[in-house]
Amino acid sequence: MGTIALVLVIVFVLLLVMNVPIAVAIAMSSAFAVLAAGYDPSVVMAGKMVGGVNSFALLAIPFFILSGQLMGKGGMARRLIDFAGTVVGFLPGGLAFVNTLTCMLFGSISGSATAAVSSVGGFMIPEMNRKGYDKEFNVAVTTTAATTGLMIPPSNVMIVYSVAAGSVSIAAMFMAGVLPGIVTGLAIMIVCGWFALRKDYPREPRSTLKEVGLSFWHALASLALIVIVIGGILSGIFTATEAAAVAVVYAFILTVGVYREVKIKDLPEILLQTGTTTAIVMILIGASSGMSWIMTMANIPQSVSAALMGVSENPFVILLCINILLLFVGTFMDMTPAVLIFTPIFLPIVVEMGMHEVHFGMILIVNLCIGLCTPPVGTCLFVGCGVGHTTIARVTKTLLPFFLAMIFALLATTYMPKLSLWLPVKTGQLEVEALEMGIGR
Repeated sequence: MGTIALVLVIVFVLLLVMNVPIAVAIAMSSAFAVLAAGYDPSVVMAGKMVGGVNSFALLAIPFFILSGQLMGKGGMARRLIDFAGTVVGFLPGGLAFVNTLTCMLFGSISGSATAAVSSVGGFMIPEMNRKGYDKEFNVAVTTTAATTGLMIPPSNVMIVYSVAAGSVSIAAMFMAGVLPGIVTGLAIMIVCGWFALRKDYPREPRSTLKEVGLSFWHALASLALIVIVIGGILSGIFTATEAAAVAVVYAFILTVGVYREVKIKDLPEILLQTGTTTAIVMILIGASSGMSWIMTMANIPQSVSAALMGVSENPFVILLCINILLLFVGTFMDMTPAVLIFTPIFLPIVVEMGMHEVHFGMILIVNLCIGLCTPPVGTCLFVGCGVGHTTIARVTKTLLPFFLAMIFALLATTYMPKLSLWLPVKTGQLEVEALEMGIGR
């Protein structure tokens, strides 16, 4: 079995070094490992890949991707920016707070961090530049704040984790992400306040109660999507998959019929982008299913568990080691493949320690969100630098305090299980016993 694991790791690393697409690297390395195990990879991998995507829950992914595409092009970002400006714009460095709050709202509605960077950043970064904010600071705020949209539901990566974990409720994951997402956003805002006082960034004029109400009214239709999706799931009106379809219908009506910022002629391109993104995600899920099977055959999860237990039997130390490893992984691997690869490795370990699967899912997601902002494979960082017309080298120094804020949120999520489990329990998505033990069940 040691030979199988060695073949899997060596081939996978070599393919990554050769800059082979991650989905292809996963599939090919798994095929070589299956061959080393004495099986026919053309049969085993085909069966595992088909089985991996044969899940009703995965139907939600293309729907949420399509609704996010519609929202990103449909004028929602501008209305949310106006609303956020009336709420927090009066603070020192007000536009930075507006940027963060808007990213949280838009990211949660669209479920896409990169869409939040491009849509919100496309307006906020030039506006902040014009008001005298440092360009690198503006990019850093947008890049890090956009990741909160993957923590606050609905979120595609939560669906991916639920499928990878096997028996985790998508609704429970959605509710689990609310408080960690808010904590991360607040931590980023604290850093924004520190920069604002240090750099003497300007405040925006304080809005009247009438202006706040008017901006809220204009943004209400966009914000209502969160209530419709989450409220519908929690009340049992529809499942998470059906909620995704409802989100598409609502986004279509809003952006095409009400706002009229998406034209009928734009729909073929939007559908093409949705299909392309969906295909990438599904190939990753299928390939990772094959990798998960061969990793189980090679006893890799058990070996990793034994290695971690050899370092310490203290759950706090083990979780710290897992977080450090995932932070390292996040710097060179995108979020979806990382979730698919490392969930079957680490989940049995933390479950054996008594941790709830939903709690670990949030640790995994919050951790890998940091990787979206770090070179060399930080997707949000690349998009942010493109929108802000600057370079990664210039932004990295400014990003450091924001990284510390996100790591603080990660540690809070890791060692305060109620942050992830309180809302799922209160909404009836988890049993009360989930909160009874320290970092576990």
